[in-house]
Amino acid sequence: MKDVPWRGDRPLGVAGRRNGRRRSARSYAALDLGTNNCRLLIAEPAHSGFRVVDAFSRIVRLGEGLGFGNHLSEDAIERTLDALRICRDKMAAKGVRRARLVATEACRLATNGLAFVERVRADLDLELEIVDRKTEAYLAVTGCASLVDPRAESVIVFDIGGGSTEIAWLDGQAPHMFADPCKRIRAWDSLPVGVVTLAERHGGIDVTPESFEAMVEEVTELLLDFALVAAEAGRAPNFHLLGTSGTVTTVGGIHLGLPRYDRRRVDGMWMRNRDITAVIEGLLGSDFQERAANPCVGRDRADLVLAGCAILEAIRRAFPSDRLRIADRGLREGILMNMMREDSVWRENRR
Repeated sequence: MKDVPWRGDRPLGVAGRRNGRRRSARSYAALDLGTNNCRLLIAEPAHSGFRVVDAFSRIVRLGEGLGFGNHLSEDAIERTLDALRICRDKMAAKGVRRARLVATEACRLATNGLAFVERVRADLDLELEIVDRKTEAYLAVTGCASLVDPRAESVIVFDIGGGSTEIAWLDGQAPHMFADPCKRIRAWDSLPVGVVTLAERHGGIDVTPESFEAMVEEVTELLLDFALVAAEAGRAPNFHLLGTSGTVTTVGGIHLGLPRYDRRRVDGMWMRNRDITAVIEGLLGSDFQERAANPCVGRDRADLVLAGCAILEAIRRAFPSDRLRIADRGLREGILMNMMREDSVWRENRR
């Protein structure tokens, strides 16, 4: 694990700007740079977990075209550097004490992934860490495990990303909210497919029932090994699915009929099978412009949302359940929880 340590009066990788403000001694930052998005979360420990003090999210499509050339394009790099510059300034403004900045599938796969990390260090003084697939899966589980039904003896947790999809089988209950939920993982896998890569291969603008089914079948093939290992998961009492990604939060927002996406309404909500099916069928029956006009989709995601739904559909078929819980939380929250747990901040708060 590569945290951002102190260097003099500022964290390594955070621009040393002094604006006269009092700096918090307990600000933490987590950055998730994926194939499609750049997301930052800055938080301070609180008695029941942490309090978010700033957040940032921007679609950068760092992995655009990666499936065809294994190379990050200059346009994608420039978009990403612009977003990372904003993140750097936000961390400086909040006086971040400790940070972990991770990059995932796009940087893992790209032949120039390490060169990109070096460029980020040289241009922005930020230390990006390219994490492996297991680390990514475990961080996603850590970030959303608090939404597992405490009565459930088995849960399938999944995170549909831009370039990969992480999936894990959790068994049993955690003893308390500050325990490490990864000790509950019985099996995990990382599928080399995400919304960007799938949409690029099959087309995301004009999606027919036939091309949608082709996407589902591709993901189903990739799921086979994990589905065999976790075959008994669905037979446990109170089994359910727990999804964290832009795909599932979009499905939840559409189901609620939100005039604009509202995290407070979506995070932690439950959906039934028939309602998920209705949303997917509605999206499949819409053209690109209609999807783009939906406030929970938008133009930036209109060509990706059905690829995400195809991954969701493959998971639903492999692990049938009438209950899906939706998490608008995941890797960033997992990073924050781990850093705060390592620093024993909640033990200090209970004194």
